[in-house]
Amino acid sequence: MPEHQNIEYKQSWHDDYLKWVVGFANSQGGTIYIGKDDHGNITDVPDYKKLMEDLPNKVRDVLGIIVDVNLHENEGRHYLEIVTPPYAVPISLRGVYYIRSGSTKQELKGNALMEFLLRKTGKPWDGIIEPSATINDIDTNAVNYYLNASEKSGRLPVFEDISLPELLEKLRLSEEGKLKRAAIILFGKDPGKFYPNMIVKMGRFGISDDDLKFQETIEGNLIHLLQEVPGILNRKFFTKAVSFEGLSRIEKGEYPVAALREMLLNALVHRDYMGSAIQIRMYDNRFCSWNEGLLPQGLSLESLKRQHPSRPRNPLIADVCFKGGYIDAWGRGTLKIINSCRDAGLPDPEIIEQDGGILVTLFKERFNETALKKMGLNERQMKAVQYISEHGSITNTLYQHIFTVSKATATRDLQYLEHKRLIINKGTKGSSSKYELKG
Repeated sequence: MPEHQNIEYKQSWHDDYLKWVVGFANSQGGTIYIGKDDHGNITDVPDYKKLMEDLPNKVRDVLGIIVDVNLHENEGRHYLEIVTPPYAVPISLRGVYYIRSGSTKQELKGNALMEFLLRKTGKPWDGIIEPSATINDIDTNAVNYYLNASEKSGRLPVFEDISLPELLEKLRLSEEGKLKRAAIILFGKDPGKFYPNMIVKMGRFGISDDDLKFQETIEGNLIHLLQEVPGILNRKFFTKAVSFEGLSRIEKGEYPVAALREMLLNALVHRDYMGSAIQIRMYDNRFCSWNEGLLPQGLSLESLKRQHPSRPRNPLIADVCFKGGYIDAWGRGTLKIINSCRDAGLPDPEIIEQDGGILVTLFKERFNETALKKMGLNERQMKAVQYISEHGSITNTLYQHIFTVSKATATRDLQYLEHKRLIINKGTKGSSSKYELKG
């Protein structure tokens, strides 16, 4: 079994591995096997007797927690199992905090550390009271716009003759008359006065990052940004305007509306609001959005490609946006981005962690070399796609002839292109199989 979220293999013990114990304690718990290689094969631990006595005491004395240390033997070779349960309180090694993310250990610093410590107290960042904020810091125009949207969604009860303080209390954005951070983010007149980088930066580039054509910057509360950013993109960035209201509408030759809308919503709702500004970059062949903040604990990049639970970084902000009809509560945002690209005949989007945040990239052209490489195509397959694009179709026999390969190799290559939804078999079989680009 390979290493993963809850398993780590080490061939021998070093005190530095206390960091891994801390990472498991601060995450979902896990097991360190001492005496196994990276593939899980037993390598033996000669000093197992001493370690059985030393390790429980060392973990207790240095970290202040209790772990189970178990001895196992297989065909005369011994290995240890250090089982660390998850802890509700934050655990550190000499004042340094670590978590487990995927199969890696990560040291927490800055905003990530602050967010982690807050989460351990049971309060998210957006649920903290902002002591210097008053009701006068709330933009009533943004509130009214939101109420109109929520009325259309049918997710928020109709409150007749309700005052602004009462509404904020109902939305759980205030407590005993004091505003929470989420209230400022959503409806603040000048949220930048309280938190840095309440900004969305947009840049139009050529092929590369050093070819900046022009840029736009807009700042304000989340509701304001949801209104203004799409308008700027339509007026100054897209060659063909799209309607961000019609999620089922697909613009041929443009980026899917649903993907663009979900990218913006995800960036605004799930960002780290103490970090850098949201960045939207448009190139000749791709469209990107980046927001500060890595994936929540328990989610991986792979899980975003399938059904997964909703674990919002900012649960109050997410809840208000749900009631306003902007997002759902089922963790389907990334699936909407992926599926809308597929429905539009575009390559799957790329979603990666980069520079402390999440970068989402849509590819405008189905058959550009960069997109095809990201799909795992070899040189033959990329040339085959180009050939079909120019000549309309290709057969298995012709594939064999062009690339000097066997029928079995041609079949495997073509089946992979089918799997990637790039081509379609037009009903024939064998060497005469005719393939065309999938519409």
